[in-house]
Amino acid sequence: MKDQSFDKQTFLAQTPLFQSLPPDQHQALAQIAIGQSYRKGEVLFWEGDDQGVGFFIVISGRVKVFKQSPLGKEQILQIFAAGQHFAEVPAFDGQPFPASAAALESTQVLFFPRTALLALMQAHPNIAITLLGIFARHLRWLAHVVEDLSLKDVPQRLAAYLLYLSDSPQGTLEQVELDITKGQLAAFLGTIPETLSRVFGKLSSEGVLEIEGARIRLLDLSRLRALAGMSE
Repeated sequence: MKDQSFDKQTFLAQTPLFQSLPPDQHQALAQIAIGQSYRKGEVLFWEGDDQGVGFFIVISGRVKVFKQSPLGKEQILQIFAAGQHFAEVPAFDGQPFPASAAALESTQVLFFPRTALLALMQAHPNIAITLLGIFARHLRWLAHVVEDLSLKDVPQRLAAYLLYLSDSPQGTLEQVELDITKGQLAAFLGTIPETLSRVFGKLSSEGVLEIEGARIRLLDLSRLRALAGMSE
């Protein structure tokens, strides 16, 4: 990383993942963390890579984790922003990365190499316990992804995503703003841009929402929640 003034220990102490740990463990984590910078579109790792296995925390920017078919069709599994972490599983089992990751914009991350991380967990069991919690959340998230892709259609997935955005710090109950392109959103929802455009058009014509570029006004929250399968 070019900015030598960046304080890794302070950053780690403020991340939700490690904020409950004591200062000496923040210091130990900071000592093994490697700062890395990526340009928009640059790949952090490809699915199947087995060199340099470890896990990452985003400092700034955003990273998409995705799968790609032999024909080039992309399924975005998740998008990670500042303070969020990913690729923990290969950091534990030492197997190749199970998906690929690329920067959606200029991005900085902290990388924790597997060998150093395992040694640190042996010295500080609290860190191991903290990271075990990741696996529990990861399994719940995988169950959610499987349910969405197998049991919900595109309108249901889109409704759930818009409600998720409305509940984020950047959104409101009346309005959300897409921070990814519609093509990326289609890949995230497991569909193609043409289908997503038709769904947006249908919901707009029915008075459920109104589209103004990247800004989406949520006009009928009750119908949106019903479509997403959520209770009032």
